[in-house]
Amino acid sequence: MILADKIIENRKKNGWSQEDLAYKLGVSRQSVSKWEGAQSVPDMKKIVQMSELFGVRSVSMEEANEFLSFNKTFAKRISTGVMLCILSPVLLVVLYGLYDSGWLQISETPVEIAGITALLVLIAVAVAIFISNGIAAGKYDYLEKNRIETAYGVSGMVREMKQAHAPSHARDIMIAVILFILSVVPVTALSLIRDEDATSSIGAGILLVMVAVGVKLIVNTSTIKGGMDKLLEEGDYAPIEKKVSRYDGIYWTVVTAAYLAYSFITMEWHRSWIIWPVAGVLFALYRAILKAKMK
Repeated sequence: MILADKIIENRKKNGWSQEDLAYKLGVSRQSVSKWEGAQSVPDMKKIVQMSELFGVRSVSMEEANEFLSFNKTFAKRISTGVMLCILSPVLLVVLYGLYDSGWLQISETPVEIAGITALLVLIAVAVAIFISNGIAAGKYDYLEKNRIETAYGVSGMVREMKQAHAPSHARDIMIAVILFILSVVPVTALSLIRDEDATSSIGAGILLVMVAVGVKLIVNTSTIKGGMDKLLEEGDYAPIEKKVSRYDGIYWTVVTAAYLAYSFITMEWHRSWIIWPVAGVLFALYRAILKAKMK
């Protein structure tokens, strides 16, 4: 697409006439008309000014490589944080099962203290990871909030990297799905061997570990792929998706608040973890509804 076509496209997207654009740029309508007719080319100062007006952010090859390198580290850390959140109730679930079955000959208080302490420590570490890495990622917020224009060669380079990542992405998703499917096996097998609270809780603990590993794989590989999609403005980062994603933070904040509120009020930490998989399923529905309303 030549510069003249881009000026026309972005002017119309913003609902501006040639006169409106000319006024904002401090030039005559005839100048805008010549630019759009490819009869003349605006100087660099006006191109930069138009980019700001249109909300388009240019991305150089150096910026793209810097972001992709950061995104790989970001993916590992965030996926670890998510995994810790899922693992947080494991000790509590197991200890309660052992206590209820009589395997632990101690009072209930030490069980609660040990389990809840482990849970809160893991959540605290996860939150620290989310906050610190979220702040660091703020440098690249423009990739999600603005339309971008990549420098020559960037799109080709990113597409090659995305193609190279595709096999490992498919592998990690496949392993994660297998782990999810097999995660019910320990619960079923242990309950058949000995049907009591202790074996059921141990099975539930193993289930959470398997789910946590699977989720980590998905979050890690999807975040890496998402970074490439950001630069290409594809998938979840196409223009319409960028509008929708602005509200994702609100959704997960509400889910987290609901999880903590329910858990502290009822003190049923060994059951409240179910909020997370349910929220994950409902998230897809929430995005679909929001997207339909924004089209």
